[in-house]
Amino acid sequence: MDAVYFDAAVGDDVRRDRLFHGQLFVYGPTPASLALVEHARMMLEEAFGERDPLTAQFDMPVEDYVAICAPLKPAFIHNDRTKELVRKVVADLGADLEQTYIDVPRLRMVTSDAYLTSGVGYAHHPHRDTWYSAPMAQLNWWLPIYDIESESSMAFHPPYWDRPVKNGSRDFNYYEWNSVGRRDAAKQITADTRKQPKPEEELELDPQVRAIMPAGGMVIFAAAHMHSTVPNTSGRSRYSIDFRTVNRVDLEQGNGAPNIDTECTGTSLRDFVRGTDGTQLPDELIAKYDSGAKAGELVFQP
Repeated sequence: MDAVYFDAAVGDDVRRDRLFHGQLFVYGPTPASLALVEHARMMLEEAFGERDPLTAQFDMPVEDYVAICAPLKPAFIHNDRTKELVRKVVADLGADLEQTYIDVPRLRMVTSDAYLTSGVGYAHHPHRDTWYSAPMAQLNWWLPIYDIESESSMAFHPPYWDRPVKNGSRDFNYYEWNSVGRRDAAKQITADTRKQPKPEEELELDPQVRAIMPAGGMVIFAAAHMHSTVPNTSGRSRYSIDFRTVNRVDLEQGNGAPNIDTECTGTSLRDFVRGTDGTQLPDELIAKYDSGAKAGELVFQP
């Protein structure tokens, strides 16, 4: 990784190629992203009632916070308005919805001062999404719902773009994760005991890059990028949205980031649907990227 592009006026084909080479693309808010953020805020603020979602953690037991967020996450994910706005966000930034397949958008919360670091508020350790059975052609889109600070952001770790890391992905199967790990998220309050692929060696997290953008701003990065949640010490909970895309041409041609240390089995490709009509990728194309036992849930059903 040697470049961060800000509001770059390049086509989607060029952008994807540069992302597959470890670059980052950062964008300011767009009309569609601001509409998505407003939609998410309405759901958050309705769920928390009279409490401010940013500071509610300081006024309630952690179990009560989880009780609010656990049903809110799937309610946001499977909301038709959410999906419509995500498609508009992708189209706003020049992606061809006929060739672009999008997975479900996720609502994330990262509380301050280690109030909740597991389950629905999991603070991600350094990882690549490809360790979780994401295809090498996957791109991640991330945007904050409220303004963030460096102390409540996400960090990228550029030295590991082309440096292999010993990790636990060899023991990770996506279908097992769907049937056990994702389903048990709300049960993880004081500690997160779910089996997840983690580094098995000490990492040097500096130098690191943190993208700080206003609410509705976005960063796009390759799923193979090493990234982590910055320990939130801002005094406010951080709420964000992320989703992932793949381009069918890339999957058909084998384009994507290099695989330097990923050994997981299964594939998340069945989660993606075409931006124009919501159809899934063809089974024969998914089969090219599938591997390992299929015991468990091929697609997570909340």
